[in-house]
Amino acid sequence: MVYLTRRERFNAAHKLWVDAWSDDRNREMFGKCSNKNWHGHNYDLFVTVKGKPDPVTGFIVDVKQLSKLIKSSIVDKVDHCNLNLDVDFIPKGMQPTTENLVILFWQQLEPLLEGCQLHCIKLYETENIFAEYYGE
Repeated sequence: MVYLTRRERFNAAHKLWVDAWSDDRNREMFGKCSNKNWHGHNYDLFVTVKGKPDPVTGFIVDVKQLSKLIKSSIVDKVDHCNLNLDVDFIPKGMQPTTENLVILFWQQLEPLLEGCQLHCIKLYETENIFAEYYGE
């Protein structure tokens, strides 16, 4: 089995906040991420697929096509958006955490892949914080 990873980047804003909590409790739990006027991140998205190389092309998947799929199903929908308000596949009321985003991104991309399998979605929110998801 061979694993191939493609990186894409996007910028987005979000806020982590629970309406039923006080301002103090939200700040205690979410820190700077609870800023009432939002805050942004420069995200790095890593998509890893797996499969056996084609005997003629040597490819698991055409990486140009993989990039187009990632962009159309995820990046174009989240880039320069407010993750709390603008993205139709993020359920209202769901915290747009890195942990939740990797699951949602998997759900967007996995059904579109042909000839390979989705192995991992890894999303860096900062250089020190990232989440990985390997499916159910």
